[in-house]
Amino acid sequence: MQTLSASDAKREFGEVLLKVQNSPVGVTRNGKPVAVVLSNTEYESLKIKALQAALIEGEKSGDIENFSMDNIKKQIDNQ
Repeated sequence: MQTLSASDAKREFGEVLLKVQNSPVGVTRNGKPVAVVLSNTEYESLKIKALQAALIEGEKSGDIENFSMDNIKKQIDNQ
């Protein structure tokens, strides 16, 4: 993964947008990692993978009573 300083990323933002279509770009501030810029396609893929992992973990937990879409929606609404 290519890494840029925050100043460089700001100055070269158009280039960053082009680069992230191929690979995420790390951003540092004062030499420390602070962010990763990635394409929308990669972001959506990561969201789906995280959801799949959470569903598998929930199913494996054995707590089937709370494993329904209605209960999940209620929990989200209560947050």
